[in-house]
Amino acid sequence: MNVLLFAHAVPAALPVLASFSVDALVSKAGSVLLVAIGIGLVIFFHELGHFAVAKWCDVFVERFSIGFGPILWSRKYGETEYALSAIPFGGYVKMLGQDDLDPSQLTSEELAKDPRSYMAKPVGQRMAIISAGVTMNVITGVMFYAIAFGYGIEQLPARVGSVLPGFPAWQARLQPGDRLTRIAGRPTRTFDDINRAIALSSGPIDVAGVHADEKPFEVDLVPNMADGHRMIGVTPALSLNVLKTKDANEKAADLGSPAAEANPGFEQGDRVVGIDGHTVSDFSELQKTLIDNRAKPVVFQVAREGSERPVDIRVAPQRFREMGMTMDIGKVTGIVKDSPADKNGIKEGDKIIRLNSRVVGKDIDPLRLPDELAALAGQEVTLEVQREMPQGDPKKVDIRLVPANKPGWVEAPRMADTPMSAPAIGVAYNVIPTVLSVQPGSPADKTGVKNGDRIKSAELLVPAELTKDRFGKDKIEVDFAADKGSQKSGTWPYFVYLTQLTPDFKVKLTFTNKDRDPIELVPAVDPKGDWYLPGMRGLRLMQETIMLKSSGVLDAAMMGITHTKNSIIDLYLTLRNLFTRQLSYENLHGPLGIISVAYSFAQQGIPEVCLFLGILSANLAVLNFLPIPVLDGGHMVFLIWEAVTRKRPSERVQIAATYFGMAFVLCLAILVFYLDIFVHKVIG
Repeated sequence: MNVLLFAHAVPAALPVLASFSVDALVSKAGSVLLVAIGIGLVIFFHELGHFAVAKWCDVFVERFSIGFGPILWSRKYGETEYALSAIPFGGYVKMLGQDDLDPSQLTSEELAKDPRSYMAKPVGQRMAIISAGVTMNVITGVMFYAIAFGYGIEQLPARVGSVLPGFPAWQARLQPGDRLTRIAGRPTRTFDDINRAIALSSGPIDVAGVHADEKPFEVDLVPNMADGHRMIGVTPALSLNVLKTKDANEKAADLGSPAAEANPGFEQGDRVVGIDGHTVSDFSELQKTLIDNRAKPVVFQVAREGSERPVDIRVAPQRFREMGMTMDIGKVTGIVKDSPADKNGIKEGDKIIRLNSRVVGKDIDPLRLPDELAALAGQEVTLEVQREMPQGDPKKVDIRLVPANKPGWVEAPRMADTPMSAPAIGVAYNVIPTVLSVQPGSPADKTGVKNGDRIKSAELLVPAELTKDRFGKDKIEVDFAADKGSQKSGTWPYFVYLTQLTPDFKVKLTFTNKDRDPIELVPAVDPKGDWYLPGMRGLRLMQETIMLKSSGVLDAAMMGITHTKNSIIDLYLTLRNLFTRQLSYENLHGPLGIISVAYSFAQQGIPEVCLFLGILSANLAVLNFLPIPVLDGGHMVFLIWEAVTRKRPSERVQIAATYFGMAFVLCLAILVFYLDIFVHKVIG
């Protein structure tokens, strides 16, 4: 018997009646059919392994079924019934003398006397029959991987696109453009290699790579637990290619952003080749130019299909959208190694309360503190910090340092629990959602926000027309009181960053004050303001990719073997980290998740489907050989016992173990279905 459990799932958007088209329907139907055929093939090959070896050992095979439960279709050829059953999440080969639903057959003396029964065969033959399904999955895993790499697969390179404030990579001074070549002793060529090596390691890890200036580096890091798995805080690199999708109506820039309002506008498939007349060769070069000119209009030069000359597109600077509230600053949560803060004695747990003579939270908004520091680059400044003491009251300490010319919001708080970063001095700190002051005439002032109000949660309300196609939900909620890492937890800087990416979206704020009703407002640009976001101004770029393609049949086979081996090792490490709680059980996915991710792969093409089937085959091989009764691994444990002791386990033991195994698998199935539906929201 085999079962399908665990896979990474990406929810697929549901079609909308208003956008119905025959071509789209045919395309979706083709993808669904490809998914069904692919998953069916993986199950079929597993059961074919059992079936073929059982026949070779002259065991009477009563039924060969794809799926469980009620039989939908069956035909008898020779002595065997071939069936398709109602529950498509696995399959089974029913042999005389071996039936998981009737474990007493394994100890039946009558069946053991039948020369064609499973129990009449020597232990070695029974081991061969039981292990044949897993062996076949390993072989087909190699085959599917080889086909995928024979075609060629686009992957994200092991290059750093951005570094998340406060995370270990940020503290160790990793920078955008760095290439990571080895993590925890495992070579890394793609970004998936990076994620796996980190998530499946334990304890500190060594990270080696090459900086953007080609200088090698090697650092030891202790990953954080975030989003249910271990992370060092790096994201994939972006390319210079403007977004291109199958949906020709999808915009190349965020709604309401400067890039969206440019005339002429950006088009899908454009490629940025220069800015203000200067050629750019990669994203980091483009980003640096935009940071240096964040307060000025710039002219993008883009190569466009059908145009002989680059198209000039003038884009205005992106002004910060503000709600008009100044919050309280929290404690320092991270310090960059060898930064001005590190060299001059700032410590984690300090609270920055004054910059020179100006009070943070009163004279300086904590969200603007990073730009205030960058504006003083090259000058010695005095930071007054409040420091907790082991005994006694906190004390105030003056720290003198010289900031660098690194503006704020370059290291954007892109993840929910990311703190605020001040790159000019190399610190990350919390921002407490307690209102210290309200700007007169601001959206917050107009909706009645008062000094001293404490915000419990904030929601970004997604317009109905963008709910399914772009965001998949009608609101993005951040609960500032939730435990870190939970589904709705997040920081105030993270929520403010979201409001910059979604202009004109309403914000709903809920307060801890019981006498305060929730309020709604729309963040607005201060036309007299001088606060600019140093990002892409709303332009949507695709991630950088590399092509992994074999040079021939032998190379494809070797790549297939390597990736199958790595997939098997990865799953064993995943199980280990689940048991040691270094990986949250919420990362598990079940059959619905498998179908969902298979569908997303199917929409990309045959090579990607083969890649997915290679992963699924390797996972099926491992999962079905776990020592759980009713699975192949559980049967192998009984056979090993019999081989060592020269006698079979008693009927009582086998029945108890079988029912335990069934209960375990059933509970596991219920768990992953629950996670698929209510946590990962595959259906909806």
